[in-house]
Amino acid sequence: MKHYVHKNQGTCSLQVEFDLDDQGKLHNVAFLSGCDGNLKAISKLIEGSDAKEVADRLLGNTCGYRPTSCADQLARGIMEAIAD
Repeated sequence: MKHYVHKNQGTCSLQVEFDLDDQGKLHNVAFLSGCDGNLKAISKLIEGSDAKEVADRLLGNTCGYRPTSCADQLARGIMEAIAD
């Protein structure tokens, strides 16, 4: 299992950390700062899920007037990890 840290841009959350196992499954997703309850819920909902599938679903999600969101930033971090 490999650990990744993505520095978020344009969101209340400063960063997101997660582990990616050898089968491409997400584990231990944790956001630093942001909307605590919502971000904990996202983490619980995607635990053990296929990383590529999660990224495909969340990429492009926006928050209010912002062109990104914490979910979108997670998707971007996942895509970077997959490319690694």
